[in-house]
Amino acid sequence: MQMVRIGLDLAKYVFEVHGVDCYGKVVVSKTLRRDAVARFFANLPRCLVGMEASNGVHYWARVLLISAMWFG
Repeated sequence: MQMVRIGLDLAKYVFEVHGVDCYGKVVVSKTLRRDAVARFFANLPRCLVGMEASNGVHYWARVLLISAMWFG
């Protein structure tokens, strides 16, 4: 199954990723270190990513957009 929605919990060093398919079934539930986030998203097909509103959300949105354009 392909992920259609991902929830990304932002933190200082460790990030939680929770992805579901079009039926709402959990496809991935993973903990990532800060340096692995861009690499993880670069290897995925395009999908909707939801992030909590925090200080770093704009930075991470740019990182994910750039990794999608560069690698995907």
